[in-house]
Amino acid sequence: MTAVSNERIHALIPELLRISRHAGKAILEVYNSEFAVEHKEDRSPLTLADRRSHEVIAEGIARLHDMQIPLLSEEGKNIAYEERRSWDLFWLVDPLDGTKEFIKRNGEFTVNIALIQQGCPVLGVIYIPVMDIFYFGAGGLGSYCLDNTTVFSAGSLEEILYSASKFPLVRRHAPCVTVVGSRSHMSGETEHFISDLKARHGEIDFSSAGSSLKFCLIAEGKADIYPRFGPTMEWDTAAGQAIVEQAGGAVLRADTGGPLSYNKESLLNPWFIATGMNLKTAIERT
Repeated sequence: MTAVSNERIHALIPELLRISRHAGKAILEVYNSEFAVEHKEDRSPLTLADRRSHEVIAEGIARLHDMQIPLLSEEGKNIAYEERRSWDLFWLVDPLDGTKEFIKRNGEFTVNIALIQQGCPVLGVIYIPVMDIFYFGAGGLGSYCLDNTTVFSAGSLEEILYSASKFPLVRRHAPCVTVVGSRSHMSGETEHFISDLKARHGEIDFSSAGSSLKFCLIAEGKADIYPRFGPTMEWDTAAGQAIVEQAGGAVLRADTGGPLSYNKESLLNPWFIATGMNLKTAIERT
């Protein structure tokens, strides 16, 4: 499949926001009920909400104009590499990111949809169902936050952008580095990295957040650096990486300093560090 232009990608955004919101509604139907928890093979929690959200997203994407693009989702991750290795363009979806936060009922879970082109995320949508807030970004467009969902009655991209706030919202000039980390997956290596930052730069502000909300905080400018020295999968990071990059930040491998890439034979990500546009040099200083 040939490369898709930025203009065609941008035209998908209104419908993708609707799809993610419908998926969020399906999640909330379960979230607001007495749901039962099952387990995946790796024994992480799985709920009915995962499956319902996946079905909504898969059906919605299948109806997107004339774009017949394959989809890789956490709920359909067993597609053989021999089949997907030729995918130059595909959707990468996490229908419910933050399952642990969902089960804890703290609201910090998201719907993540990304478009991957030649191994790079060129579009990302993150929806927070409990807050009814969207984050989205695309190449040549930038990254935005939208909490005025009344624009869906008309649905044009121009109206959505008019109602949205462009990132970064906050241009930080604070004397200390603000670190955001995982609420449920803090590793010893991450703690060591934060301790090293503190030793090098003095006072460190730290906050925790679940799911892909950490990327959103980086893109907004509310946090400077998100180190992740623990396991993540490609669908966990793709939408967030697109939003951070289009806000002027970076999501880089901790080992090589290159960006995360997608559709690898192993869908497990390497360790990485995300920074916002105001502190890209934070990685270099560490």
